[in-house]
Amino acid sequence: MSDEHTETGTGWPQPAGPARPGGPAGEPDPRPDAPDPDELSPLSPPEGDESAAGSGFVEPAEGGVDDAAGAVGGSSASSGGSWRRFSPAAGMIGVLLVLLGFTLAVQLKTTSTDPSMATARQEDLVRILYDLDAREMRLRQDIAALEESQRQLRSGEQGRQAALEEATRRADELGILAGTLPARGPGLAVRFEAGSKPISAIRVLDAVQELRGAGAEAMQISGGDRASVRIVASTYFLDGQDGASLIVDGRPLTGPFTITVIGDAATMRTALNIPGGVVAEVARDGGNVIVEDREVAEVSALHAPSTLEHARPVS
Repeated sequence: MSDEHTETGTGWPQPAGPARPGGPAGEPDPRPDAPDPDELSPLSPPEGDESAAGSGFVEPAEGGVDDAAGAVGGSSASSGGSWRRFSPAAGMIGVLLVLLGFTLAVQLKTTSTDPSMATARQEDLVRILYDLDAREMRLRQDIAALEESQRQLRSGEQGRQAALEEATRRADELGILAGTLPARGPGLAVRFEAGSKPISAIRVLDAVQELRGAGAEAMQISGGDRASVRIVASTYFLDGQDGASLIVDGRPLTGPFTITVIGDAATMRTALNIPGGVVAEVARDGGNVIVEDREVAEVSALHAPSTLEHARPVS
């Protein structure tokens, strides 16, 4: 091997050209015509050597392989120092990225149930809430109306029953007042006994009026022959031809006469015994009026209603 091959240390001949002058490291060449040090860089291929440039091989500079290895080692040490210097910041960034990803995942999971609500505006949400409140109010009103209808139906049935009972009671009362129904209850039995003068129709009529004024509800008059006539609003009294009898609603009755009346016994007794009343007038004529209390007074005589020709009930 020639000396030229030995000097390079690689077995390749050193290319011809100006050699880099020796001297202290890093000092520029003081010669004015010295070449640019960058042009003599061992990393750039020599001019005219196309094979070396094409193969990607770079000839090392003077100093041999040790200088190149030192340069590579220095670069590696610089990279390791930079990694150790920025590793805490990189770790913090990684933690923040993990937290951000977790937050996004939770938010997506929360809003995935109702995407329309998540994307709705505040005005839309307020309107939806108002519509729900209005619907709830309408439903409550419907429930209240249905409950009221149910209550009216139930009370209506009871009301119809009560109205029917009330109508029946009123019909009975009117029937008693009209004399078409018999009646029973506490009252009095008023007996007229003639004296020196017979009992006149006017005295009997006065007694009936006093009893009505005292609250009599039903009355009938009976004669000595036990014939009875119901006393109603249209009942009239006449003296008989012999003077000892009465004609009540066209039916003759002989004495003594007895009026059976249903009502408050004490009140009716007081009305008959007032000064100048029926009892006093009969006594002045020589007669006598006997008033007896009855726990159960029966008025069984009925009045035949007259047939109406022109009047019709209005329903």
